[in-house]
Amino acid sequence: MRGALPAASQQRPGATRAARRARRAMTVAQPPGAAAAGKLAVAAEAGAGDKQPLFRFGLLSDVQYADKEDGASFHGTPRYYRYALKQLDAAVDAFRAANVAFCIHLGDIIDFHNCLLPDCEATGLSRSEKALREVLHHFDRLARPTLHLLGNHCLYNHPREELNRRLKISSFQQGVVPHSYYAFQPAPGWRFVLLDGYDVSILGWPPGHPQHEQAKALLEANNPNEDKNSGAGLVGPPRRFVKFGGGLSAAQLAWLQGQLEEAAAAGERVVAACHLVFHPDTAPPTCLLWNYEKVLQILHQYPGTVVATLAGHAHQDGFACDAAGIRHRVCKAVLETPPGRECYGVVEVFEDSIRINGVDTFASAEWTLPVQQPGPAGVARGRDVASTLVTASTET
Repeated sequence: MRGALPAASQQRPGATRAARRARRAMTVAQPPGAAAAGKLAVAAEAGAGDKQPLFRFGLLSDVQYADKEDGASFHGTPRYYRYALKQLDAAVDAFRAANVAFCIHLGDIIDFHNCLLPDCEATGLSRSEKALREVLHHFDRLARPTLHLLGNHCLYNHPREELNRRLKISSFQQGVVPHSYYAFQPAPGWRFVLLDGYDVSILGWPPGHPQHEQAKALLEANNPNEDKNSGAGLVGPPRRFVKFGGGLSAAQLAWLQGQLEEAAAAGERVVAACHLVFHPDTAPPTCLLWNYEKVLQILHQYPGTVVATLAGHAHQDGFACDAAGIRHRVCKAVLETPPGRECYGVVEVFEDSIRINGVDTFASAEWTLPVQQPGPAGVARGRDVASTLVTASTET
């Protein structure tokens, strides 16, 4: 059932009393700042018992900051636009205290309302520019790499090329490229693939660009509504064909296949991340990648190599473990976490497991890693993927 952790994820065999106390401390409201950071540092140390992780990383999603009064989503969920920066500060303090190697933010760094606000009188800057500067300044306090993903709200505010540069996505890529997907290897034996869910999308590409036009055709073919931001009348996974969604291009699918081939050959483990959601059991269907089935098909070809996916966008925690043994996690939004509460986690990676130490409203979990198996032959598979894109009307 979506939103409920499997029993295996909630149990931590052999946990010490100190570990159990640490986990309980992370399930209640915590004050922002140093106190929470101290608790998390203890949790990261005590929760592992005698076993030390290979590395730790910080995890959070959908900061979606704007310098405006609190509001609500289209569904009436409260949103705390200014408090999001304090949330981010609490997370950064905790990540520093836990000595993380890096941080992942799963997209939507600032909110679309910045586009609607008047320029800042004091600085003359647009609100989109001022908001991005402020949030990046707060992330910079970590003094560790932050792996950013592009979300729809990012692309409402700034061009893709600018975001690639300012979110330092370009620093992880080889050469000058227009796309926003990349890979990161934090330690021997581990690879993170950071996917661009808006590679084929109305967002992020100008009218006339092939990927914009392809997205436009897909929406026309799969969403009968005049307002393509609406999924009215669509039921189940077909509701994913909305204007604020997108999918992976043929080039990105081929790149993903290549990354997984390399990882399998090297005996590496892989975690895939995207702003949009991978698995239909983890979030409402409007949050799914347009070609999620094709992406899952590729991931499933590498059992034991691909161990997990991480996503944002849905603003609520979601969980699934699929038939290939891949754990799928969707992460709750910072934006919708009220003052006095916190929403982030420190992830500890071991040789045989991954532990998510969630703070306050951010759910904890522990995943045992499956046995690695040989991947498929790469050449034929790669050609097959390259010739396939979001043939959306046949997928649904």
